[in-house]
Amino acid sequence: MGFRGADLYELDSLLNEEQRLIRKTAREFVDEEVLPIIKGAFEVRRFPTELIPRLGELGFLGANLEGYGAAGVDELSYGLVMEELERGDSAIRSFASVQGGLVMWPIYTFGSEEQKERWLPRLARGEAVGCFGLTEPEFGSNPGGLQTRADRDGDYYVLNGVKTWITNATLADVALVWARTDEGIRGFLVERGTPGFTQAKIEHKMSLRTSDTGELVFTDCRIPAENMLPQAQGLKPALMCLNQARYSIAWGAVGAALACYEEARAYALERVQFGRPIGSFQLIQEKLAEMLTEITKAQLLVFRLAQLKEEGRADHVQISLAKRNNVAMAQMVARSAREILGANGITLDYQAVRHLMNLEAVKTYEGTHEIHTLILGEAITGLSAFK
Repeated sequence: MGFRGADLYELDSLLNEEQRLIRKTAREFVDEEVLPIIKGAFEVRRFPTELIPRLGELGFLGANLEGYGAAGVDELSYGLVMEELERGDSAIRSFASVQGGLVMWPIYTFGSEEQKERWLPRLARGEAVGCFGLTEPEFGSNPGGLQTRADRDGDYYVLNGVKTWITNATLADVALVWARTDEGIRGFLVERGTPGFTQAKIEHKMSLRTSDTGELVFTDCRIPAENMLPQAQGLKPALMCLNQARYSIAWGAVGAALACYEEARAYALERVQFGRPIGSFQLIQEKLAEMLTEITKAQLLVFRLAQLKEEGRADHVQISLAKRNNVAMAQMVARSAREILGANGITLDYQAVRHLMNLEAVKTYEGTHEIHTLILGEAITGLSAFK
């Protein structure tokens, strides 16, 4: 029997037939194509590139965009897809949410018609891969301090700088890079193979081992002026892109938690100690009760957030709260699942430790837990802790 998930508050009853079908498609993809290979890929630090065409074929890349080959699904359906992909592995969801939320969405929102027609259909089909270059070695939580520069030289911009911790870095055919110009911060599309553009993988990661994470280095890299996103001026557009990715993360974290919870519950019913299943012991039941409670709260949170986003009313504070809460929740669930599994929980024969390791990175990227705490603090008090 395939994965069913936990739904204590019967949220499934609120889904329409199309939403159920989209989730079913994503669920079957994860069960049949992701889970059979992900353990091996994680162990050898390989992103399963063979899944990229399938992600495109199934319409999972930029799925909530309209036209240009995108599926045009509603925000709830998009969230359900992200939940299922991260149930497989954080790296699979990261690939899809970067491709859709951090590359396709900004081209769709801030790009020229020529840029949209050139890139969006190929990105939607998985025929091209994109990455998002904002974070720098010295500037992560403070993206406004970025030092990468793009200086105008006739019909070109000359780009110099380094971006790091970039998902899809070495796979990318195009990088959306944010750089400081004389007119302020702007976004540029930099294509693979451009002289002066180097893509390098970050090695020795213990989290997100399946993800292609790396550095982008620009050394006197000449970019045609028409590669600048015409409607992206200042830092705000880059931060708007991050909101799209954070929405995906909030949903994805629920998927990781569900994978761990279901694994731990099944194990507790099968594992016998002192003559009876360990699920009959009060301490194990307490862990399972806490896990289900926190998962249910997180499900309600992203379900409502999807409604607000569909109505165009979701703001960055609501998205920050969801990312902050749900990733911390998933960490707790993964850790409790690992404990229930005992010594078996530290092996890749089970999912819990892989999700637990991945979530260490998920808690850090797209705004650390602490940064989202301060975003909420500013919204509560009207006083910024960043200044």
